[in-house]
Amino acid sequence: MLIPHPLLGLRDASEFTYLGDASLLDRPDWQAEDAADAFHDYVYLRDNPAGLHRELWYHEQGDRSWLVVTRNTVTHEVVRAELARDVALAGRAAQ
Repeated sequence: MLIPHPLLGLRDASEFTYLGDASLLDRPDWQAEDAADAFHDYVYLRDNPAGLHRELWYHEQGDRSWLVVTRNTVTHEVVRAELARDVALAGRAAQ
């Protein structure tokens, strides 16, 4: 599988380490009233979708960047790859 790194171009997936669901970027507020419940869900509850899914990948054998990769979990087709910091900053700006 090839991952289109936004800075380095196409890279083999063997250069990366998979972390999991990209929703991990949306960490709950530790000071909120429901922080315990929110962190329980954040740590333990995961979806296992068939189809398009956003995932976190770490470029361990390259520039050590974190990517949000949108991938079809059925066909393994990579639709898009973005720098995780850009995704996180865009999410904060939208709030």
